[in-house]
Amino acid sequence: MMTIANEGFQQPQLDSLSLHDNFTITNPNSSNSNDIQQFAEINSFIDPPSYAEAVFKSFDAGQINIINEFDAVSTSAPSVSEYYLNISVRDPRKKHDLGEPGVSGGSDGKNYLTYLITTWTNLPGYNGTEFSVRRRFKDVVRLSDRLLEGYRGCFIPTRPDKGVVERQVMQKHEFVENRRVALEKYFKKLAAHPVIRHSEDLRAFLVDDAYVGAVVENREVVDQGKGGRDVVRMFKELRQSVTYGWGGTKPPLVEEDREFLEKKMKLQGFEVQLSNVSLQAESLVKAQQDIGETMGQLGLVFVKLTKFETEEAVFISQKSRARDMKNMATSSVKASRLYGELNAQTIKHLDKLHDYLGVMLDVNNAYSDRSNALLTVQTVVTEISILNSRIEKLEAAAFKIFGADRSRIQKLDDLKETMRVTEDAKNHAVKEYKRIKETNKTEFERLDKDKREDFFGMLKGFVVNQAGYAEKMASVWETFAKETSGYAQSSS
Repeated sequence: MMTIANEGFQQPQLDSLSLHDNFTITNPNSSNSNDIQQFAEINSFIDPPSYAEAVFKSFDAGQINIINEFDAVSTSAPSVSEYYLNISVRDPRKKHDLGEPGVSGGSDGKNYLTYLITTWTNLPGYNGTEFSVRRRFKDVVRLSDRLLEGYRGCFIPTRPDKGVVERQVMQKHEFVENRRVALEKYFKKLAAHPVIRHSEDLRAFLVDDAYVGAVVENREVVDQGKGGRDVVRMFKELRQSVTYGWGGTKPPLVEEDREFLEKKMKLQGFEVQLSNVSLQAESLVKAQQDIGETMGQLGLVFVKLTKFETEEAVFISQKSRARDMKNMATSSVKASRLYGELNAQTIKHLDKLHDYLGVMLDVNNAYSDRSNALLTVQTVVTEISILNSRIEKLEAAAFKIFGADRSRIQKLDDLKETMRVTEDAKNHAVKEYKRIKETNKTEFERLDKDKREDFFGMLKGFVVNQAGYAEKMASVWETFAKETSGYAQSSS
């Protein structure tokens, strides 16, 4: 059965027959020697294809840019459009983590996989054109976390899942290969992002062997210094969101960007339509697969019938009928193969739908960044309002009492200092919120442009291949109709 997942279409192996470029029928899953011998005998009845038929080429192959083929490095400085960053993930290897001696709570000595990540680039700052490092999945998680933290508001590609469930139900080699492909796809998306591709974190990850440890140590030092304040702020923001959400209290600041709100509504509608289209794409792929398999089974039946008629033929009419059955078998197998090729091209083009379902996850994450930044501003503004009220009450009480009250003066000074720190926090929060708003605006513009180009290319490739393969299939059956035209003449 053909299914659609977040990583795209997943195509299972055919259980009954596999139609190859030589139009022969084999059963790769069969362990029965009699079955293998039977299929080998059947293959001898199918004529081999012509060179033009055997060599497959997509109808839109000329429009595809092969990203792993690089031209020689030019001696002149490249323009912005000529800069490239290409990343491959390959050669997964198992390693045993011995842990760090003397470190409490260290590694438990489990096995883990590392991947060879190779980078080709001419971007400034890399000080080279080719780099190779080995990374484990945990390192990718750390990189993803740092990118999410450092580029709030960007539509950052979502990293692949850890895949705990898949690991339990899949064959080990299949799981490893699926993860390798998913990681490579993730890094290609990062490399294609106009902002993330220039990230210092990404550059260090791709180049520096010592990057992971250094980043973690530095991050832990920073986190230890600000951890207490972050926890306090987190609880204040949580309390504030509950107050606004359940208490009916109007927040001091609300989202007033009409353009943003309109785009958000449109993208929510787009996401719903995208989900519906992806379901229809699944139905189309499944239908084309079923037709191809049915054609293959039909060809197999006529091959068996041809073999029987040939072995038992006594009269000329039987030999003629066996020849026509052989032509029918050949045409059916050719049609089955064409449907298989067409389905592969359909999956390739319509997989863009799944890419954009992933993009919508990235967009929703950016929405969360913006909402959280606004909540921070709202929380700080509320804190300032509360502090102002307390300071005014203390000052009013001080006027009513004759003489100096040291404790009251000290408390007033402390509140004013807290007010100064909170004002600084407010300025920082407002600045961060405005930065995220600008980033969102730029990302929306980029998304609109990429969406137009990608969907136009997807539809063009889909239509061109559908039309092209329809012509090839028509040619197959037209040839068969000519070969059996004698039946029509005799009936008339």
